[in-house]
Amino acid sequence: MSVDQDKAGGWAAPLHTGLLVLASGEIVKGFGVGATGAATGEVCFNTAMTGYEEILTDPSYSGQIVTFTFPHVGNVGANDEDIETVDLGKSAGALGAIFAAPVTGPSSHRAQQHLADWLVARGVIGLYGIDTRALTALIREKGMPNAVVAHSPDGKFDVEALLAQARAWPGIDGMDLVPGVGTKERYDWSQTCWRLGSGFGERRAPAKFRVVAIDYGVKRNILRLLAEAGCEVLVAPATASAREILALEPDGVFLSNGPGDPAETGKYAVPVIRELLERRVPVFGICLGHQMMALAVGAKTEKMPQGHHGANHPVKDFTTGKVEIVSMNHGFAVNRETLPANAKETHRSLFDGSNCGIALTDRPAFSVQHHPEASPGPQDSHYLFTRFVDMMAKAKAA
Repeated sequence: MSVDQDKAGGWAAPLHTGLLVLASGEIVKGFGVGATGAATGEVCFNTAMTGYEEILTDPSYSGQIVTFTFPHVGNVGANDEDIETVDLGKSAGALGAIFAAPVTGPSSHRAQQHLADWLVARGVIGLYGIDTRALTALIREKGMPNAVVAHSPDGKFDVEALLAQARAWPGIDGMDLVPGVGTKERYDWSQTCWRLGSGFGERRAPAKFRVVAIDYGVKRNILRLLAEAGCEVLVAPATASAREILALEPDGVFLSNGPGDPAETGKYAVPVIRELLERRVPVFGICLGHQMMALAVGAKTEKMPQGHHGANHPVKDFTTGKVEIVSMNHGFAVNRETLPANAKETHRSLFDGSNCGIALTDRPAFSVQHHPEASPGPQDSHYLFTRFVDMMAKAKAA
């Protein structure tokens, strides 16, 4: 923030170096932080109080500008360990970030970098000094708007051009964003979970099961939990054919999270998943993978008005009767009314009643809409990885 003294000895208004220009015409002024320039995307809000680095590097946020409802962001800095994008050379994740207060300096023994510097390095445009409560209320009432987030250190903007840019962007509905975030080549994964004092580990014991993870924009901690569960993890591109996947002789297949419109990604992903289900290969899906599973059995997905983004969402697991607090990040949902008879609803959001999980009654397959890897977020749903391992063990013994 820059405040200049005028010639009369008074104080001029602070120079606004950042703008959020909504396609609907509203102009929100703030102060720029991080990368400079302008980026176009869909504005959503996230209610998590921690884990801002994991949120901003989640590939599922591709094409989105994240508004943080928690006012104080930056206090633990940034580091290489908390990045969720598998390829550290990629900037996959959110393209913009909106904060209420100025980014605070780091106060953590794990910090390697100030968040403001990290945003520059990642190419993420940030704004602060924004009334995030009002912006969140707008999203709740009118849905997630298309917008341009812009940062210019001299405070000079071509507002009309930015407004035209926001209005010209077609929106995420109808977009397949997976090609921009997923791997292009197959690779192996063996890293396990982080522990205080030792960091990340490596799977040492012989693998109990071989899992092929289809990468639609997978997060690192999902792969770590699969390895932690004793699985040999082979990551395959989203475009891998069923024949290529089956050639790896998997005991199970994992369908990852990812960004964009599931119906678009499903045009090439769904036929592959259908063949895997027909072969009775155990399948476990998360987030976009859940939506892909539902599409593969004949259900439909729909765009949500404001989506679910946060680490404090209550979800009920009907198989156990327990309510879990989970991490979520999705703008599309499975329409439960379109689920076929062989797809039993297993989880449901207690915020709005939307579907959050299914299990097939005639195939060894299940999926959930939320993020059980808890990065960030509570660990209430870690048991789902054990459920997947048990499913593979049962199929292997049959």
